Amino acid sequence: MQFYLDGYRPGDPELLPAARDAYTPGTAFPDELDVLIVGTGPAGCVLAAQLAAFPGIRTRIVERREGPLSTGRADGVACRTVEMFQAFGLANRMLAESYWVNESVFWSPDETDPSRIVRTGRIQDTEEGLSEMPHLIVNQARLQDYLLEKARKSPSRLEPDFGVEFVTLEVLSTGDHPVLVTLRQNGTEFKVRAKYVVGCDGARSAVRKAIGGELRGDAANHAWGVLDVFAVTDYPDWRFKSLIQSKSAGNILLIPREGGNMVRLYVDLGEVTDREKVKQITADEVIAAAQRVLSPYVLDVREVAWFSVYEVGQRLTDAFDDVPVAELDTRLPHVFIAGDACHTHSAKAGQGMNVSMQDGFNLGWKLAAVLEGRSAPELLRSYSTERRAIAQDLIDFDKAWSATIARPPLDPANPELGGIEPGELQAAFVESGRYTAGFSTQYTPSSLTGEATHQSLATGFPIGMRFHSAPVVRIGDAKELQLGHTHEADGRWRLYAFADAAGSRAAALFEHLQSVVVPRFTPTGADPDAVLDLRAIFPVGHRELNLIALPEVLRPLKGRLGLRDYEKAFASDATLGGDIFDERGIDRTTGALVVVRPDQYVAQVLPLDALDELDAFLGGFLLEA
Repeated sequence: MQFYLDGYRPGDPELLPAARDAYTPGTAFPDELDVLIVGTGPAGCVLAAQLAAFPGIRTRIVERREGPLSTGRADGVACRTVEMFQAFGLANRMLAESYWVNESVFWSPDETDPSRIVRTGRIQDTEEGLSEMPHLIVNQARLQDYLLEKARKSPSRLEPDFGVEFVTLEVLSTGDHPVLVTLRQNGTEFKVRAKYVVGCDGARSAVRKAIGGELRGDAANHAWGVLDVFAVTDYPDWRFKSLIQSKSAGNILLIPREGGNMVRLYVDLGEVTDREKVKQITADEVIAAAQRVLSPYVLDVREVAWFSVYEVGQRLTDAFDDVPVAELDTRLPHVFIAGDACHTHSAKAGQGMNVSMQDGFNLGWKLAAVLEGRSAPELLRSYSTERRAIAQDLIDFDKAWSATIARPPLDPANPELGGIEPGELQAAFVESGRYTAGFSTQYTPSSLTGEATHQSLATGFPIGMRFHSAPVVRIGDAKELQLGHTHEADGRWRLYAFADAAGSRAAALFEHLQSVVVPRFTPTGADPDAVLDLRAIFPVGHRELNLIALPEVLRPLKGRLGLRDYEKAFASDATLGGDIFDERGIDRTTGALVVVRPDQYVAQVLPLDALDELDAFLGGFLLEA
């Protein structure tokens, strides 16, 4: 974190200097906004944290509740989400506070006495080498706290306006702020005009309804009770993620929580025949069901921190913005929906909150690029196209996974009744590992994601998938670190140049970037890396390189004082995790250029000397300065 780039300032380095027009709590709503975010759910909080980094963008976030979320709801944080939080500078706090899911265990009926359960499997929770980040458990409320604090410490000083309810909106055909929004506070309605509105207001989204959207799909007619409990038990795996199947009492998905004692129980309540009765189920009834599943072990619940009953169901909207299909080529979007407002699913795969936050990350950098004039408004069409496809994949997976873990165990005495064998459940868990870790997303070719023509140059960085970090050594100070951790949630594109052994191709690329690409896309007076952040990785030891001898584009002068950036050049002699060239399938002789989107997804892989291809690709989504 380069927090002295503009000179020394005392105090918390994360508290950035406030912008001139920074938000002041309690002030009246402005008549016009650039972006209005409705809802402080996971998607809304990520979007707020992202947009707050741009003080020139007038953003407000409203929430009809009187205060922030405090308990319950989602808790699983996928490895991919922890990587995203690293880009926001929030991963270290999360890692320190959360429960780490290291191993998962499987319990099934004892073959000699099916009335009892026994452990039938135990595996590492996340595939080795999948990410430098673990699978975590932390309360959704705390996760949102991190993001809202990030927004509050940003130059914008952005904070939610609680107790403000969205009423309706109208998209006008003219004006720079075409979305006319009606809000209500303390019983009084008032109107605001915005360039863009984003509905992050949950499954009953009023924003979605205002643009004519509808969640389509069916409930699976299967109910689960969920409790966060403090309990005393002799069940030996109380602090392990557990998938527990009983012979006839149902199933439990057990998730240990942060803090060392709290545990979440997802308890199978069976088929839904009367929805009104389901609504009347009590916590004591769910606890009794859990006690039957855990037999012969004792479960003595001392306190319930949170409780809910829900039905498994998967629903999806037709589009994630306000543009009808018939007008896709003639009309630009101005209203968007994200998270549960456009896709709902079960909690069993732990993906709902994670996918929702990726919605916010995807949309946030695109809104910033358009509003700051770095990209044309047509860029915003890609949000619905990209994220709806991901949501559909999630729903398809969720249907299959929910059905799998709801199946009863196979009864050897009555195999004709069907059921699932213990090994089969464990195999399904392993097979789904990349999905539940958040790494199944792959964006298809578009103006933002290239064809795989040169994929063989960097096989470990699949185009369209997230940038898979690996250790490197920073030449400026010999610090070993993760290359992916240099990527900040600041809206910039990343160019990772893996230099060729001879160095001639890399040298020509650096010269081209310095003389052609940077001047073409960087606004006058801005830092040289304000739009494109170049990082170079050399296939030699860090002691073999002299930072001052490197090209100027790798040691630019930046900030108010024109200070040199010493953090753009790296060597491959890291001791942790192996050599990055070998680990990510890059030929040391030829090298490669890996272009990465602001949301950490690989956009293109090119030869170092494909200068014309690079220019054409960047020109497909960036405006010339």
